[in-house]
Amino acid sequence: MACLPAMFVVFAVAAIGLSSCSPNVAYKTVNLADVEAAFPAETPSGLLLRVAIAPVISPKSTVAGYSDFVQYLGRKMGRPAELVQRATYGEVNELIRRGSVDVALICSGAYVEGKREFGMELLAAPQVNGAAVYYSYTIVLKDSPVQAVAQLRGKVFAFTDPLSNTGYFAPVYLLSAMGERPDSFFQRTILTYSHENSIKAVVDGLVDGAAVDSLVFDYAVARQPNLSERLRIVDKSSPFGIPPVVTAADAPPELKAKLKSILLEMHQDEEGRRILEDLMFDKFVPIDDSAYDSVRRNAAASRK
Repeated sequence: MACLPAMFVVFAVAAIGLSSCSPNVAYKTVNLADVEAAFPAETPSGLLLRVAIAPVISPKSTVAGYSDFVQYLGRKMGRPAELVQRATYGEVNELIRRGSVDVALICSGAYVEGKREFGMELLAAPQVNGAAVYYSYTIVLKDSPVQAVAQLRGKVFAFTDPLSNTGYFAPVYLLSAMGERPDSFFQRTILTYSHENSIKAVVDGLVDGAAVDSLVFDYAVARQPNLSERLRIVDKSSPFGIPPVVTAADAPPELKAKLKSILLEMHQDEEGRRILEDLMFDKFVPIDDSAYDSVRRNAAASRK
């Protein structure tokens, strides 16, 4: 299957959950010149809080997992809130760039590219198990003979999204340290556009291995314990700055300040604690841009 621009791969994702394609292509930005209708028109300030959640997990799971979070933010802001979803990380970044959403929870890879391209700003980051870090896991089936990434040579492998740190930048960086590139190392690669889809691709035997977000994997195993009997982690990366909550650089200062305050104080009220617990977050904490320097290193390797 020929590689298509990300906007036009959506039909494949919807149909089978996967897109067969080498990720070593110019997917780093999304050209929306011919698809203006894909984005909402500007909403007058104060009428609606638009919250985007990057497609780290499937759309259905995102709605189930984050609806309460979005509505909580809206109530605290005194505004009705809307959960906004798109098929790719690049499309969510474009929503932020255009001011078509007020705030977004995105992947760390999408953050460093958004920061580099248009000055995206950090608001806060979730803390999980006492730390604001996460990892890239390389997973295989439990009964696979593969014991290390090197043994995936000549196999079929799933990447998540071309702007994903754990699902693309980190494994590409790992291969580059081995003197390899995805198209020379693997027999074939696919793009799944969510970590949940990548996990499913391994479980269903569609691929021999996949690189996934540790937060999504651990969340999935906590809710489907049988996954731990089906899958095995063969590589765990060094820690990275966790996927943050962000906004556009030119968002109103009062909006940014209020949202940041709500996030950082969320664990202090009963409803907030319940929602955080459902998401497997301890709380939201301040985070510095330097926490994402290793993600920048990975992103730079993927552009070579």
